[in-house]
Amino acid sequence: MHNELFCYTEYEALQKVIVCSPTFMSTGETKGVPKWETEQITIDIDKAMSQHGEFVKKLKEYEIEVVPLSPQPEFSEGVFTRDVGFILGEKMFISKMAHPPRFGEEKNLIHLLNDLKIPHQDLNKDHIEGGDVLIDRNWIYIGESNRTHKAAIEHMRTLLPQFEILALPFSDQFLHLDCVFNIISPTEALIYPGEFGRDNEAILATRYDLIEVTQKEQATLGINVLSIGNRRIISQPINEGVNKQLRARGYEVIEIDFSEIIKAGGAFRCCSLPLIRKINDE
Repeated sequence: MHNELFCYTEYEALQKVIVCSPTFMSTGETKGVPKWETEQITIDIDKAMSQHGEFVKKLKEYEIEVVPLSPQPEFSEGVFTRDVGFILGEKMFISKMAHPPRFGEEKNLIHLLNDLKIPHQDLNKDHIEGGDVLIDRNWIYIGESNRTHKAAIEHMRTLLPQFEILALPFSDQFLHLDCVFNIISPTEALIYPGEFGRDNEAILATRYDLIEVTQKEQATLGINVLSIGNRRIISQPINEGVNKQLRARGYEVIEIDFSEIIKAGGAFRCCSLPLIRKINDE
């Protein structure tokens, strides 16, 4: 495939992805964890680095090209590369980060993209983050949250008229859409039920067989898995219920311990920015 950018789904074969080492990671604001379970947590950076290293090693074992983004000491949440940019079809959009500790992360990504001569469109007036954006063929789902604003969603509609965009507002208890909803095949999606209202959840139910995730496993980011294609999914061993459901449906579940990384509020989808997914691998 000669396309520099090509992502029309969340589940086709991942070929090229941007990741960033958690060298300077701190807890920051917990992402996807209920407020009543939030507590002061200390992160073991060596352990986080080791776990992230296993993640990168596994990606390479499946012949996925891994593009490293240099960690910077001023960006404690830089490991979560998904949020700073996102590919919709064959276009890359650069986010304007809404959370003060993440201001400026986009410049680090833009520097890498320029070095790689990868074209991109900067959304420098819009608050929208990649964790709130999912794509599935001609549909785009965008979470309306305190990180992704309604005006930004309307702007995306003008930029991408060829897609049907569904806004999915959810409560401030969760930071990004990919903590409560994740598409894993043309017909299946993981969901934390009750977050989107009756009407929107009914729409999702007409498009997908919704696999419900419990409150406990949502809190340990059981929805924030990463599909790498050919019905293979990277997931945490702690989320036994999610993994059991996936295996029962014929998925190969690749378990990687991410227990230290998730203390900062993100898991495998958060820590990956796909550039190319091969089409028609299902």
